[in-house]
Amino acid sequence: MKIVLATHNRHKVEEIRKILSDLPIELLSLDNFHEIGEIIEDGRTLEENARKKARTVFEKTGLISLADDTGLEVDALGGRPGVYSARYAGEKATYEENNKKLLRELKDIPLDKRTATFSCAISIFGNGVNEIAIGEVPGRILNEARGKNGFGYDPLFLPDGYDASYAEMDSELKNKLSHRARALEEAKKILTRIAGNR
Repeated sequence: MKIVLATHNRHKVEEIRKILSDLPIELLSLDNFHEIGEIIEDGRTLEENARKKARTVFEKTGLISLADDTGLEVDALGGRPGVYSARYAGEKATYEENNKKLLRELKDIPLDKRTATFSCAISIFGNGVNEIAIGEVPGRILNEARGKNGFGYDPLFLPDGYDASYAEMDSELKNKLSHRARALEEAKKILTRIAGNR
């Protein structure tokens, strides 16, 4: 069964590929479909953005599509950056620019008040298939970046119950406990069911 991951993000593709490696599916990404341009993420929620991306990619490829939208919701900032996580410091912002902006905005907030939730919504869309899977991990935003692994806000996010940021963990541990891993575990059940019906 072929599934298109609705992303060009190599880090994301790699992470998803590892987590879904035991399923009998062939994973493609938008790099296999150059005719699909950028899909504007204008939803008000992660779920809306994920559904829009998955539906658009299915309509253009005819293949079951899996799209995720991920957001970091910081309590002291009223839930920001949320749906704007990837472009928090501007449309073409780098990971580093987004992290710097977040640290600037939290500079006077003590660690115990820097609570946050990393959330991931995954939409699976195809013929007769329209499912959503959600994964969430609570944690805190560190005072400075720590670690060299991962991407995005990983160096700043300290998940509850751990002494290491996402970026200080090896990929095996992160891929077990991350918000995307939790959403993908739910998605895995959906994909297994779909594969069994084909």
